[in-house]
Amino acid sequence: MAILNGTEIKVYSASTNNLVAFAQNCTLNVNHSPREITNKESAGFKEILEGLRDFSIDIDGAYAWTNAGGTALTDGVDDVLEANVLNARQAVNFIFGDTSTNDISYSGKGFITSVSITGGTEDTATYSLSIEGTGELIQTIN
Repeated sequence: MAILNGTEIKVYSASTNNLVAFAQNCTLNVNHSPREITNKESAGFKEILEGLRDFSIDIDGAYAWTNAGGTALTDGVDDVLEANVLNARQAVNFIFGDTSTNDISYSGKGFITSVSITGGTEDTATYSLSIEGTGELIQTIN
């Protein structure tokens, strides 16, 4: 079994296939909330069946307005914030994973639920971004 290098898992904007700039950590969370069907014939034991599923993505990274060459970023966290929260409250498309050949990725839509940007004294400015999924999470083998 091959162990995947975490650096290969990235979050992309699905509409432009741009990598979310300067991301350092990303997490895909998938949950299943079963529904309870316990009744008087359950002999005092809880019974459940399948229920709703949901997913979210959390991204942390270094905050920057320009790339190493000094050119303004078009895929930085401030661009994502401006375009998808401040100017329009619309869902974002995303791809989570490695889009190389024979690798697995996940794609879907979601709403940005929080953005925080932090700057400590004499420290790297960082950001955190959370996306809550809407609709189906699709697994793809590239």
